[in-house]
Amino acid sequence: MDSRVSELFGGCCRPGGGPAMGGTLKARGAGGSSGCGGPKGKKKNGKNRGSKANNPPYLPPEAEDGNIEYKLKLVNPSQYRFEHLVTQMKWRLQEGRGEAVYQIGVEDNGLLVGLAEEEMRASLKTLHRMAEKVGADITVLREREVDYDSDMPRKITEVLVRKVPDNQQFLDLRVAVLGNVDSGKSTLLGVLTQGELDNGRGRARLNLFRHLHEIQSGRTSSISFEILGFNSKGEVVNYSDSRTAEEICESSSKMITFIDLAGHHKYLHTTIFGLTSYCPDCALLLVSANTGIAGTTREHLGLALALKVPFFIVVSKVDLCAKTTVERTVRQLERVLKQPGCHKVPMLVISEDDAVTAAQQFAQSPNVTPIFTLSSVSGESLDLLKVFLNILPPLTNSKEQEELMQQLTEFQVDEIYTVPEVGTVVGGTLSSGICREGDQLVVGPTDDGCFLELRVCSIQRNRSACRVLRAGQAATLALGDFDRALLRKCNWGSPQHEELLKGRGRRKVENHCPRGRGN
Repeated sequence: MDSRVSELFGGCCRPGGGPAMGGTLKARGAGGSSGCGGPKGKKKNGKNRGSKANNPPYLPPEAEDGNIEYKLKLVNPSQYRFEHLVTQMKWRLQEGRGEAVYQIGVEDNGLLVGLAEEEMRASLKTLHRMAEKVGADITVLREREVDYDSDMPRKITEVLVRKVPDNQQFLDLRVAVLGNVDSGKSTLLGVLTQGELDNGRGRARLNLFRHLHEIQSGRTSSISFEILGFNSKGEVVNYSDSRTAEEICESSSKMITFIDLAGHHKYLHTTIFGLTSYCPDCALLLVSANTGIAGTTREHLGLALALKVPFFIVVSKVDLCAKTTVERTVRQLERVLKQPGCHKVPMLVISEDDAVTAAQQFAQSPNVTPIFTLSSVSGESLDLLKVFLNILPPLTNSKEQEELMQQLTEFQVDEIYTVPEVGTVVGGTLSSGICREGDQLVVGPTDDGCFLELRVCSIQRNRSACRVLRAGQAATLALGDFDRALLRKCNWGSPQHEELLKGRGRRKVENHCPRGRGN
């Protein structure tokens, strides 16, 4: 591709194949209005670029599938054209499971033409009307100037359109948090979810610990879940305003569920269980800037690669180190990621523009690995991670979701509780199908290979009530007075079928323990 795409869009596109080629992606932030880095008239190899008409900047051609839509302009469309555009927006939102990205000023073949200021203002006004028609909200992600074949300044604008699907309460993304012990995993989650910076002695992590020995040692030994919400405008919704979990869910259109896993080698089996059973969409690998790749960092990296879980990296505690130390840690990570066993393309995020590019590239290419450098004490670059999480789209498409929902209902049991005045409660993930309140299911196999009948009394997701559970979603099911002793982890709940009750279907689910993406 033309190198001007790299300049316009943060260095994410490379000649001869893009991110899969192998080099570090460093998306330069826009210091001026054009956002171009380096001389405009020359390529990196020093040769003349040639005339603008012979080397037009462009993006990959628009795909019929997916949630990205190119529009040259949307100025005063007719009523028929407007209805067609609204239908098109509904399709893109469906493809993105509630999120779509519009590139205004771009032709269908990817050519970056740009619009004059008046045309761009009119196009954004039309886009806003379209979003109102479908009940969505729009947020301008970034603007870039294009000087191709024109003496007048012309802009392209990237817009995020978000709408919570009618059959869902919010968009959901599960992120597993990996990293060596004492790298600051729980502290970072505490800062993100509580809205207050750490004091340098671990105050932010205290609300995340579940056991006394965790508070005393400062080390996580169990799996805990924390939530971070974003409203339709991209603003953070967390516990900072003394909200309850229910209020966060009600105020959020997108929910990030963090799965905080153990970092100590002694609890490696707990980490493996969390990665395989809770089916995270992606993983956050935390590396301390002052220690670099140490302890279980390589093991956790290997687990993510083996299970084919996409991951991005956060370098923490940059406030404790000199700039040269942080750079040395980043270079160490880049070397490891480029090795044949990983074959990843590191992308260092240093500006808000980089974070937008990183989120899109991370979703489109499994080889791209964004790297953030931040501090939970000073708050340095913490906003870049929030921008990334807000824009990061669902990593599974709508077709896969629909296919899973049409299959037989299967709920994987990962946790078993007894709650006063509620009874037995199981937590886990709905692997396929749809589960509703009042459904009659069978669970098993038990130790003697039998399947037992039960009824789903109520469902909760992220600590708030939910009437319908769909494939891929994690939740807890209240089973009333069902005997807890008859349940065990790795059990499966399925709809009632005579062959299961009689034992003829035992082969289907016997010893069906949770497995990862790569199995």
